[in-house]
Amino acid sequence: HRTYVIASDGDMMEGVQSEACSLAGHLRLGKLIVLYDNNHVSLSGTTSLSFSENVGARFASYGWHVQSVDDGNDLSAVDKALRVAQETVERPSLLVVRTIIGFGAPHKQGTFQAHGSPLGPDEVRAAKQNLGWPLEPAFMIPDDVRAHFRSAIERGTALEQDWRRRLSAYSAAFPELGAELTRRLAGELPARWDEDLPVFSADAKGLATRKASEATLQAMAHRLPELVGGSADLEESTYTVLKGEGDFESPSLGKTGAQGAAGGPWDYTGRNIHFGIREHAMGAAVNGLIYHGGVIPFGSTFLTFSDYMRPPVRLSALSRLGSIWVYTHDSVGVGEDGPTHQPVEHFLALRAIPDLLLIRPADANETVWAWRVAIANRHRPTALALTRQAVPTLDRSVYAPAEGLTRGAYVLNTRAEASRQPDIILIATGSEVQLIVVAEARLVARGVKVRLVSMPCWELFEEQTPEYRESVLPSSVTTRLAVEAGRSLGWERWVGTHGAIVGLDRYGASAPGDVVMKELGFTADRVVREAEALLGLPAT
Repeated sequence: HRTYVIASDGDMMEGVQSEACSLAGHLRLGKLIVLYDNNHVSLSGTTSLSFSENVGARFASYGWHVQSVDDGNDLSAVDKALRVAQETVERPSLLVVRTIIGFGAPHKQGTFQAHGSPLGPDEVRAAKQNLGWPLEPAFMIPDDVRAHFRSAIERGTALEQDWRRRLSAYSAAFPELGAELTRRLAGELPARWDEDLPVFSADAKGLATRKASEATLQAMAHRLPELVGGSADLEESTYTVLKGEGDFESPSLGKTGAQGAAGGPWDYTGRNIHFGIREHAMGAAVNGLIYHGGVIPFGSTFLTFSDYMRPPVRLSALSRLGSIWVYTHDSVGVGEDGPTHQPVEHFLALRAIPDLLLIRPADANETVWAWRVAIANRHRPTALALTRQAVPTLDRSVYAPAEGLTRGAYVLNTRAEASRQPDIILIATGSEVQLIVVAEARLVARGVKVRLVSMPCWELFEEQTPEYRESVLPSSVTTRLAVEAGRSLGWERWVGTHGAIVGLDRYGASAPGDVVMKELGFTADRVVREAEALLGLPAT
């Protein structure tokens, strides 16, 4: 099947259109056909105010097949151009169709007033007279038009029945492939899809959660053939390549001289999509793949660059799509790249999007569970925030199972007697969980009873029963300290008026990651000092 787009002058001005159409031209997506409604008018005036480029020439430079239709009301000319486009299978097609906005309205046709406002009763009446259309009734559907549109029911039913017959025949001839196609189009996950996922042993040095994510992706790729994705030119940094699973490329381009390939097929069966530095288009494409169905797509970049793709992330949440956003380099721990690449307000910005899960796992095993949640949530999007730097892999014989991530927040040190009736609750996400773990030992040595809470996902925790939330954060314990390398705004909800927050309400700095973290106060020493102050203890 083909994909058709009707685009306006305003659409042609948008940056995301340039990103997406450049990529479509590179990939030679011959089943994509765009009809450009070229009426030279946008909301605020004529396009001559701000838009004078040759759109057709630009698309030709992208590698598109371009045609022009001088009169959009000449249906035979439009039909002829569409048929040529349908036969042009080696590259996408653009039809530049000259139209007149508000056609027939004698005082408003061709004007921007016809763009954003109703014509009004008088102009509608004048337009009807001008076009020879009956004045009454006010809204008239001619019998032949009604019949034409209603015939779509019969045509559509026949087409669907034919498709189902062909699917049935295909399934009879190829039972396994037929069952797989049916499952994937239904959006159902295969049995045992999450078996054989990595389990990481305790390791004080640990590894970056982006690396744990990489290992998880490789394992899932074998059991989830519908898993596809890529990054905005950051595969070597986000570690999101599905190794050996092929590169989604036009086979006509040839692979000779290409660097950075994933290995495997070099054609449209490849599961690795090289989006290039096109974050906004990447997000839109991931959403489009979800709408199409049959695949589970992800898109990846650095967390700070999530700003470049906020519209599609928001739309994925608004539309309840199961898109997966993989954001690495999730804090000032990025280091030398400096403040431009060090996210500060981004956790807060993503948490502000309703129906989006933001998960920031504390270690390798929480990362595995984060991916389980992302894959299982086919009815809403998930954003993963992953570290560049190594973080310790917690000893799960001492601390609670990482499966607690699925509930958004959980008590880490459940086996410790001091955690059951604590004097203070230490809460953290991601790489800062290691800080509260170290601080606990020092506080316990002073006789302080400490509860540790890993809180990788606010949204999942909010969905738990009141009883569970109370069991993790008992209202009787008001002395609480939250630690996260991001804006402190919002943490008041969890620490209350008697608690404190170790956050980051400034931009970062260019230095090695561990130096930046230390200089900005993300140390176990700082956690201990803040806890002592809350408890009224003299500083050690």
